[in-house]
Amino acid sequence: MEFERIDLEKHQEQVIQFRKDSFKVGFGNIAGFGEEETYLSWLEQKMSLFPEGFVLVKNDGEYVGQLELTIREYEGRNIGYINLYYLTPEMRGQGIGKELHRYAIQFFQKNNVTAFHLRVSPTNIAAINFYHKLGMEEVGVELDGKVIRMRGHL
Repeated sequence: MEFERIDLEKHQEQVIQFRKDSFKVGFGNIAGFGEEETYLSWLEQKMSLFPEGFVLVKNDGEYVGQLELTIREYEGRNIGYINLYYLTPEMRGQGIGKELHRYAIQFFQKNNVTAFHLRVSPTNIAAINFYHKLGMEEVGVELDGKVIRMRGHL
């Protein structure tokens, strides 16, 4: 498994495809994705701040996943934030998510945070179960019930 920094000139179509699929898996459709240009602009801005946090996952020369990791403020302190954990359908359920998680933990440790959060669709039971296995806990429901905030500790 390799982690390659996202290069928008080279990987634009790939990151859009993966992000859209993550919406399909999590919410059942891509309605919440919005405009591609808006996503690419957000990605470019965040990558300039956290270049090591935005990577594609490569296995045997093929892109099979994507991570989007940042540091943000939450309730008056800095936390790690997982904007996206993504694996292609054929790579799910094979233990590879744990490798993505190890990468994320290393990123957060380098950035001196002791907690990290993410949001997940309440209908994405497989993801919620995976996060629980990683030791994460549910904090509460947000965005009028559209997502559950979860947190983990380093």
